[in-house]
Amino acid sequence: MSMKLVTFRLFLLLLIAASALTGSAFADEARPDVSGLGSEDLAEVTRAIVSIGKSSSPEAIEILSALEAGQIERDSARRVFLRKESGELVPLTGGSPEGTTKKVTLNNVARRTLGETLARLSLTASDVNVRRAAAERLADQPDPETVEFIRSLVEAEKDAKTKGFMDLAIAKVDLRSPDRARRLAAAKAIIASEDISLVAELKAIVGKGPNSYIEPDPEVRREFSRALSTVERRIVKINAISNTIYGLSLGSVLLLAALGLAITFGLMRVINMAHGEMLMLGAYATFFVRERLVAIGPEITEWYLLFAIPFAFAVTFGAGVLLERLVIRHLYGRPLETLLATWGLSLILIQAVRLVFGAQNVAVANPEWLSGGFELMPALVVPYSRIAVLLFTAIVVLFVAYILRGTSIGLRVRSVTQNRETAAALGIPTRRVDTLTFGLGSGLAGLGGVALSQLGNVGPELGQQHIIDSFVVVVLGGVGNILGTVIAGFGLGIANKLLEPSVGAVLGKIFLLVILILFIQIRPQGLFAQKGRAAESA
Repeated sequence: MSMKLVTFRLFLLLLIAASALTGSAFADEARPDVSGLGSEDLAEVTRAIVSIGKSSSPEAIEILSALEAGQIERDSARRVFLRKESGELVPLTGGSPEGTTKKVTLNNVARRTLGETLARLSLTASDVNVRRAAAERLADQPDPETVEFIRSLVEAEKDAKTKGFMDLAIAKVDLRSPDRARRLAAAKAIIASEDISLVAELKAIVGKGPNSYIEPDPEVRREFSRALSTVERRIVKINAISNTIYGLSLGSVLLLAALGLAITFGLMRVINMAHGEMLMLGAYATFFVRERLVAIGPEITEWYLLFAIPFAFAVTFGAGVLLERLVIRHLYGRPLETLLATWGLSLILIQAVRLVFGAQNVAVANPEWLSGGFELMPALVVPYSRIAVLLFTAIVVLFVAYILRGTSIGLRVRSVTQNRETAAALGIPTRRVDTLTFGLGSGLAGLGGVALSQLGNVGPELGQQHIIDSFVVVVLGGVGNILGTVIAGFGLGIANKLLEPSVGAVLGKIFLLVILILFIQIRPQGLFAQKGRAAESA
């Protein structure tokens, strides 16, 4: 064997050994030492937290976040494990657990150290989303010691949103700083931010004490006054947008109920006091469908609304048909008797529901794809369920408009309601049209119940809460006018929600009823009056 070959082999062996040592070193560096978390000595646990924070491991944030969430456990042999959401135990120090494991508990010192360490790691992470989330959390609950660390990072931060959260965290700590420049900068940072949580603090700062102002410097005080005015305007804007959105969702429910009334009361001239109970039956039909699907499996339960919508419509359509054939048909042209009979039927339906489902309210959980919401602006989250109700209402309105204006059934309905004698002379089966029209109006109320079940609890007296408002919508919009019903429904819903914060729900409703009475005195035909022979015969 030549000397060159021996030398080459020795070189390869040395290279392999060096690579193994380097790889081992990198592996140790990449894996933080978490063994200290298995100790029962809280001082040692605190030191382990600091040690993990100083490591360059990408797993450090994940481990400390799990510790903060209570997912780190230890066994009797001081082995450390991560408890996943599935319940699986993942060893962090090797080996299987001996006996039962228990969570690593923290005292105040360890918890504070964990918060500071996790914040420092997150603020220096390469992932901008991690930095932004950490800065946002610190802006909500700023820690003076961590804020000093933030000061060293804020100028170098490239992401505008993260920098804004950092500035806000610094500002909240510097509100009472003895340094005038820092207080002035804090006021300017609050003005530049979109935060609304400092109203009480700012009012206290710009207020006057027994002998002098709390903030002694006039320029700083003026800046804090500007900040207070900015925050208050921001709150007014957020409340206005929020109340408008909630008013639209309330108006959607009123509209779905009022669409049915626009047909039964507006077109057929039947005062149906049991119409609100159709809303209630639709909501309970949704609850019934969901409960039946829960017994089948969670996968299909997620789509229970797809089954509930046709089922609720069918149930309430059938109830409306029975009501018309058994009761209403014998009372046409006798409004007082119709009102009393349908009111009695509403009480019967309420008691029947109490016997079947119980007197207590029931909750209809939103499906997973309708849970949560999106942040329209800071401090304003729009629930997905309310957006879905708005879209659903728009689809139903278009569906009703198409039926009444674009189909032969709608043409027959309009002909019978406008001139029953002429329609009958032309061979239109008026009795059958009456039944279908009443069933359609009741079915639309059932769809309103489906929507209402996604916005709150369902109870036996659900219909009683909305029947008066539904009649108001029909009368205000113009009896029998679909467009007027749409405008009045959304208008009444928004007006209700805008008045509630200032005068309360009851006084707000009274105020709206007074305005309605005055409006009807001036314009008794409503916003959109009927034209032609139907108006003359009304």
